[in-house]
Amino acid sequence: MRNRGTKYWIIVASKDHVKNGVADGIAQACHGKSGPLIKMNKGDFVIYYSGKQNYKKPEKCQEFTAIGEVKDQEVYSFQMTEYFCPFRRKITFFESRDIPISSLIDNLAFIQNKKYWGYRFRYGFLEINKQDFDLIANQMLIKSYA
Repeated sequence: MRNRGTKYWIIVASKDHVKNGVADGIAQACHGKSGPLIKMNKGDFVIYYSGKQNYKKPEKCQEFTAIGEVKDQEVYSFQMTEYFCPFRRKITFFESRDIPISSLIDNLAFIQNKKYWGYRFRYGFLEINKQDFDLIANQMLIKSYA
């Protein structure tokens, strides 16, 4: 496999789901689909954005809520309930603080239309450039990831 360099990803999920994933050291994306997770490689970095506090409630969050590094190449399924078997990736999460997106919107290149900034998160998974990753990471991290 050709080394394609480190990539930087944002996964969208409610804050309650993100915090559960951090506790378990895993990432899920797009309601358990494998496709987004397959795009990631060991050594890539991921940031979670949470538009809502809780999955089934309308209370807004609008914060970046976790940051970490993809631990290995394995995408695996996990039987959570009788009817739900999502795909997961192992992530090494970094000690971080949640930060509101509002103060960063004007400086994030991946958000081209600043008025409708939430539109970029509609698919639940997106790649961003290193500069945007570093801008967010520098505010989130308690210690440097490098």
